[in-house]
Order: sequence, then structure tokens, then C-alpha cells
Amino acid sequence: MLQGWIQIGLTLAIILAITPIFGGYIARVYLGQKTLLDRVLNPVERLIFSLSGVSQTQMTGWQYARAVLYSNLAMAILLFAILMLQGLLPLNPTGLGAPTWDTALHTTISFVTNTNQQHYSGETTYSYFSQMLGLGFLFFTSAATGIAVAIAFIRGLTGRPLGNFYVDLIQAITRILLPISIVGTIALVAAGTPETLSGPIVVPTLEDPNIRQAIALGPVAHFELIKELGENGGGFFGINSAHPFENPNGFTNLIQILAMISIPTSLIYTYGVIADNRKQAWLVFGMVFILYVAFIIVTAMGEYQGNPLVNTLLGSSQPNLEGKEVRFGWAQSALYAVTTTGTMCGAVNSMHDSFMPAGGFVLLSNLFLQIIWGGQGTGTAYLFSYLILAVFVTGLMVGRTPEFLGRKIEKNEVVLTSFLLLLVHPIFVLLPGAIALAFPEQLAGISNPGFHGLAQVMYEYASATANNGSGFEGLADSQPAPTALWWNLSTCLSLLGGRYVPIVSLLLLAEGMSRKQPVPFTTGTLRTDTVLFTGVTAGVILIMGALTFFPVLALGPIAEAFQLTRGA
Repeated sequence: MLQGWIQIGLTLAIILAITPIFGGYIARVYLGQKTLLDRVLNPVERLIFSLSGVSQTQMTGWQYARAVLYSNLAMAILLFAILMLQGLLPLNPTGLGAPTWDTALHTTISFVTNTNQQHYSGETTYSYFSQMLGLGFLFFTSAATGIAVAIAFIRGLTGRPLGNFYVDLIQAITRILLPISIVGTIALVAAGTPETLSGPIVVPTLEDPNIRQAIALGPVAHFELIKELGENGGGFFGINSAHPFENPNGFTNLIQILAMISIPTSLIYTYGVIADNRKQAWLVFGMVFILYVAFIIVTAMGEYQGNPLVNTLLGSSQPNLEGKEVRFGWAQSALYAVTTTGTMCGAVNSMHDSFMPAGGFVLLSNLFLQIIWGGQGTGTAYLFSYLILAVFVTGLMVGRTPEFLGRKIEKNEVVLTSFLLLLVHPIFVLLPGAIALAFPEQLAGISNPGFHGLAQVMYEYASATANNGSGFEGLADSQPAPTALWWNLSTCLSLLGGRYVPIVSLLLLAEGMSRKQPVPFTTGTLRTDTVLFTGVTAGVILIMGALTFFPVLALGPIAEAFQLTRGA
């Protein structure tokens, strides 16, 4: 037990150490200040802008939003064409043909929205070409889109122009994602992750030498690193980072955890540098970090204590290792699960469906709240949107002027923030979930009846809307199951709604804040960089964010926990 907690503690310490370093670097990139990579990357970026002919002028909120939507649409069309034509394209050593049209459509929308929800097994569905040049391309661009939106949002909050989407997108790739991916890929290859274009290896099995088994290979290492760093989460193989080629050992597991959490944590510090208010950044970081650690403890304790029904049969307490790799155990599985659902990465090194109810409660809560630490870039914007909402609520309660960073919070900001935080997510999670539950056999294909079956369905839509991509599974959502069409098309709506409605709302909110004239600080101004206000913000997040979904938690993991306890 002690060893597991020490592993978790050391990982948390590393996260705390890298946050100000990486966050400061991202701030220098987007403030136009000098960095170590300028000598190499400045000529590269000038060449990209010259060849593309993209304008670098400042954009309004609507212009920025249209640039996001148009560019993402073009990328989606390109990927869909690659997937449907993969049988005619090179780098296809196993001769895979095109998937069903609905699987290709779901994959396209899932990857362009930075969700990477997979209703397929990668090694048996998509060729090397499709995975490397199709999905891998969107690993970079979808993650960079989220970072660009976050930076534009931060600029707007601090009274600056929003910037230019194409400039922000390219800089996110060249200065953040690509350099770290190169270094990280080398580390993964050195640690045992394969990187090859060779086809599967056919070997005799240990049980019977006359029986042959095909072992899938592929260009995994570079795919794996950007999968985590960009919070993409889509696995090269069907079992994702539980596969020994994607995640061979404890060292690669540590690299993956740090990769998936490094940008979301650092962007909070980046905000502090750009806003020239590091105190508030650390307070907000501390609030989220405390919730993050609390969720890890709850999940880890649930897995360490194990299943009460199994413990009763054994006559002793044993950790819950169902659905887990023994090379990671209960501690690293719990840490990875909380991190991947908190950061909206969606990669998995264990089966979330096998977690105890306490873990299921935490994983669902992460998807419902979306701010621990939230999606790539958009999670940071969500977090500071909650601060705006908390300023307004607190100002009403104490009679102070609702201001944030010296700018008044008025009707437009409250409407956009409330719409973004309190309506969009529930609509795209609860409505399709209710329809699927109303027709469990015809549509859902639920493998587990009762409380756990409800959690499976709601997790699928929460994961899609939150742009996470992980799943409880147990649903007939892969080709060619009859219910796959329902899951592919219904989750596409949640994927699109959960991604682009918030992005447009965030950009309009940021533009409105950037146009406001700053007001002088007075004794009647409500300070937002205090421990008290940060605590109030935590309360607003938990009350307004969590209560919306509490019935799902009560009828899912909470009820399941009572059921297990009674059975024991």
C-alpha cells in the first residue's frame, strides 16, 4: 500500500514542479517574447505563413470562431476521405478495407473535436496510413485548436485583442506540441515502445506450437506521445494504454501521465503571467489541485479496499485488480484514470468499467464538471468562466460591484456564462442518454442491467460531450453491431455540440470582455485574488455544476455502492 501512495505522491510533486516552468514558457510564446527555440522556429513559421498566404491580422470573436469552424470542417472532410479510401492507399500491410460509413463518420467527428472516442479497434480497423497521416494529423491540429481558443480567451479577459487563430494554431504546434512530442517519442522508444512500419509478426503460441498468433505492430511511439500531450486519447490498439506496446512499463506510464496533464495545469499559470496576477493563478490552481488530489484519494482507496463481495468470499481484504494490468496495479491505475478523465484526455491503462463505485463516481464527476483540469485549452477557459459566474453571484450576495480584472460583469457576460456552463453540457448528455435508456434493447445494447447499466450509458454521452473519449464500454457500439449505427450517430451530435457551441460562446464572451473599459479599483470592488473568493468559486462549481447531474450519480455509482454493501 505504501509503495502505491509514494508513487502517487512523487507524480504530484513533479506536476507541481513543471507547472510554472512550462506555464511561463507558453506565456512567453504568446506574448511574443524571446524563447530558446526562436532561432530555429522563426524561419519555419515565416515560411509556413508565406506558403499558406494566411492573413495575420487581428480577429474579432466571430472571425476567430469562423476560422475555427472552417478549418476544422476542411480537416474533417480530408480525414473522412482518407478513412473511406484506405483500401486504395499505401501503408496498409494487413490489407484493411474501408470501415462502415457511420464508423468513419463517428471517427472523423470524434478526432476533429479532440475527443477521440473509439467505436473500433485500431489494429483491425485502420491502416498505418489512416492512423499516422489521418488520425495523427488531427492529434496535433485539434489539440492546437483548443490551445488557441484558450489563449484568445485569456487575452480577452485581460483586455487585449483576441489575436489571429491561424497564428495561434501554428505556434501551438511548432512551439509547444511538436518539440515535446519529438523528445517524448525518443524517450518512449528507448523505454520499449515500438516505432516501425513492419506488418504483424506471426508466432507460435505457448500453449500449442502448432497454433499461430499474429502480433500487431506499428508506428506506435510517436502516435502515443501526442495522444497524451494533446489530450487526444485515441489508442493505436483497441485496449489503448493497457497494451504493452503502447505502455510497456512504469516509466512510460509516468511519461504519459505527465504528458496529458502538463498543458492543462500550465495554462492556469500562463493566465497568471499574461494577466500579471500570479497570485490569483496559484489560488485557482490550488483549488483545482485540491479537488484533483481528493478525487485520486477516493478512487485509490476504493480500488485498494476492493470488492466487498469478493472480500467476503476470500475472508480477507484484497485490492480490486479486475480490468487492471498487474504492472501498474491499483495505485497507478487509479491515478491514471482520474488524470485522464480530469484532463479530458480519454486514454486508459485499465478498464474504467471495472472500477469500484467510488471510482465510477469520481470518473463521472470529472466528465460532468470539466474543470479538473478540463479539456485541452477549453478546460482553462471553462474554469475562468466559473470565476466570472462566481463574481456575479457573490456580488449579488454581498452588494459589491461584480467586476473581473477591472471590467464589469453585466447581462451579456452572465447570459453567455450561464448558457455555457449550465445548459450546453446537460442538454447533450442527458437528452440522448434518456432516449437510449428508454429503448435499452433496440438502441443501447446495454450489457449490465440496473445501476451499472445506467452509468455505462450516461458515461458514453458525458465522455462525448466533454470531449474525453474514454468509456465504461459494455455497449454494442462497434461495427458491425446493429446498435452501432445509433451510438455512432447519436454521439456525433454530442461530440459536435460539446465542442463547438462552447468554443463560440467562449470567444464571444472573451470579445465582450476585451471591449469593456476598465474601471478603477475602489473599496466597493470585489477582489477575486483571495482565498475566500476562491473558496466561494469552488462552492459555485460544486453546487451549480454537480447538482445538475446528481440524479445520475445517485442512480448510478452511489446506488451501486449501496447494492454491493448490502450484498456483502
